[in-house]
Amino acid sequence: MLFSFYCSPSLAELYYYRDASGTLYITNIPTNHILIKRTKPKIPERIFQKAGRLYGIDPALLKAIARVESNFDPYAVSHKGAQGLMQLMPATAKAYGVKNCFHLEENVRAAAAFLKDLLEEFESLELALAAYNAGPNKVKKFKKIPPYPETRHYVKKVLYFYSKYKK
Repeated sequence: MLFSFYCSPSLAELYYYRDASGTLYITNIPTNHILIKRTKPKIPERIFQKAGRLYGIDPALLKAIARVESNFDPYAVSHKGAQGLMQLMPATAKAYGVKNCFHLEENVRAAAAFLKDLLEEFESLELALAAYNAGPNKVKKFKKIPPYPETRHYVKKVLYFYSKYKK
C-alpha cells in the first residue's frame, strides 16, 4: 500500500519512529523511540554572498528574504506553490533557468536575479519587495505597495530582518 503525505512548512522539528509492530509514526513530539530527527540544515553564508556578488544585491537582503519567505527551510512549499528557500513560483523559477527549486544555490541565484530585475524596474526597494511577494503586475496596477495586509506586513518584515542582518 502506498501513502503520500502533504506537509506544510512549519517551525517544528519532526520525529519519526516505528513501534514494535512496524507502524511508522511521524510527530513533532519527541519520544524515547526516535529513529530520525529532521531539522532544517544551516544555510551557508557563502550562498547569499555568491549570489549577491553576481547580481549586485546585498547578501543581507537575500538572507532577510529567505528568513521571511521560508524561515531558512530549503524544502518549503507554500500553499500557492512557491518552492524552496527563497519561495520561487514555478513560472519565475523557469524564467530564471532553475532546474531544481530545492537546490540551494540555484534557488538563491534565481531569486537574486529576479530581485535585481524588480529593483531596476521599480527603482525602489519597498516596491521591489512588494513585487517579489504579490507579483510585479499588482505593483504596476496600484503604482504603490498593494493594499494587501500580507504584502504590507511582508515588506516590513523583510526590511526589519535586512537591518538586523546588516549589522
